[in-house]
Order: sequence, then C-alpha cells, then structure tokens
Amino acid sequence: MKRRSLFACAVLIATTFTSAGTAAATTEAGPGTAASPDPNAPKSGIVAGAHAFAPGARNSRAADRFRELRRARVARDEIHGYWGVRPAGDTHDGIMATQSVAPNYRVSSSEDFTYAPTLKAAGSCVEVTTVYSLTMGNGLWAWDWCGHEGPAKEIKIDDAFIETYTKPVNDHPAYNVQLVQTDAAANEWAAYLYNHKTAAWDLFYRQSGRDQSNVTYGWDIFELYTTSDPSSGTSYFCSEAKSDVFESSSIRLRLKEVWRLASPVDSPWEPTAQPNPKDYGCPTLKFDRAGANDHWIVHQ
Repeated sequence: MKRRSLFACAVLIATTFTSAGTAAATTEAGPGTAASPDPNAPKSGIVAGAHAFAPGARNSRAADRFRELRRARVARDEIHGYWGVRPAGDTHDGIMATQSVAPNYRVSSSEDFTYAPTLKAAGSCVEVTTVYSLTMGNGLWAWDWCGHEGPAKEIKIDDAFIETYTKPVNDHPAYNVQLVQTDAAANEWAAYLYNHKTAAWDLFYRQSGRDQSNVTYGWDIFELYTTSDPSSGTSYFCSEAKSDVFESSSIRLRLKEVWRLASPVDSPWEPTAQPNPKDYGCPTLKFDRAGANDHWIVHQ
C-alpha cells in the first residue's frame, strides 16, 4: 500500500503509546509571517547545491525506509503520525507554500524520520520533502512519483542553503517552494525554490508521466515516524524536537494561472482538525490551525 494509506486509512501504529486527551489547536490568527514571494516572479536559475540523489550506505537507508514506511510496513513499536491539509484534486494545477526548517534539530535513531513540512500537488510527479534523519542528516528531497518512486534530487540544509533560499518567518528560517504543472498533456511538473538573492524561482526538479501515488489529492503535512524512548515512555521525537517548530504558511493553490490561498472548501484538515498529541508519542505536542487551512504550526 503506497502513500494513500496516509489519508485513506489514517493508520497510527504503536504499542507503547495510548490515545487520550485532546490536542491543543486554535483557529485564531497566528503571528505575522513574511510575505510570500510573487508566484509569477522570473524562473531563471537552478537550485544551487542540489545534486542528483546518489545512493550510498547512509542515504539509501533513508530512502528505502521512506519507501517502506509509505507502503505501511511499519514496525510494531513505531508510530506513524501526520497532520496538515489535503487539497482536492480538481482544485489546482499548482501549489506553493512557505516551509520552515529546523537546522539544529537532530534525529538520534536510524529508525526515526521526520518529514516536515512535505508538499505534493494532486497528480504531480514531484513531492518536495523537508527530511530529518540520522542516516542522511537534514535536507530537502525532490521525490519522483512518476519515475522510479524515490528521491531524485537532494540538497543539504546548510549555511549556504539558509542564506540563499530562506528568510525568517516567526523567528525561524523558512523556504518558499512552488510545484506547477508545466505541460498538461504530458503531465509534466516542475518544482522550484525561491532564491532571495536573485528574486527568482530556481528549478529544483522536473518530471513527467503518470503519478504513481494512486491518489487523487495533494498534501501539505507534518509527517512523523518515531520510536519509543523506554526511559520516558514518550517518543524520541518528543525530546529531540522539544525546541523546534514545524510550520507551513501561505499555502496557495493555482488553477488556470490564478493563485489563491488554500481554504476549508478545497483543503480540509487531515486526519482531523484536532489531533491527539498522545497518538504521536508526545503529550506536549501542539497543533495550531494558524489560518483558514492555509497555515499550520506543530510545536511543543
């Protein structure tokens, strides 16, 4: 079972965690965010520092695990949680968002992965994923859904990336990403990152073909695979990300060249508007609905 298990089944697997209580959530306006760049700004460069995914002992493990987990082969002592919005398939032919990065966040277990935020348009050939793992470190993947179903391009979240592709949003760095269909007949999609030095969109990855996710919607979500810390009874994620923020803001959809903010009508919350933090192995985790389905924050 592929990625459709995320929303179709809403499976959370864990033997050491119990479900109780209610997640903190809000529909009030959150703190101000940096203006989203012009979606129609020039597209003139290629993402600096990005390179083709070269399988190796470390990053292949991360990619294989990512693929296995999305096929629902999850260890019994591991929890898989996600939360965010699910744009419907007939509502857009492009999507963009401002995505946070947590440069100091470190994952300690080779079995644990945080993909947050991760963005895919309905029917698109590309998913742009913010990846945190012990095996590959912190970076971005361009995940190819129309080719070999795996990471095709990657870039590290390092000083050069932060300087070129991020601006502070709510006191943490965030990058702007855009996925757009460039040829409907071939189902060609391009993923761009906004270069703040040149004020232009740089190409990250382009692919065409049939979307092999086998679902009819897109997603902009916080996604977590974590194991239990026997000493605390909570997930390792809960202690490792205690001071980190995972945020997606200015989520916009494009249809017939017109961009608009995501809304409750076209982008419902999934799996629920008010998740239970204990289902994520972290009772202190908060899920803030900081906008009308165009802005979410996960933090402690």
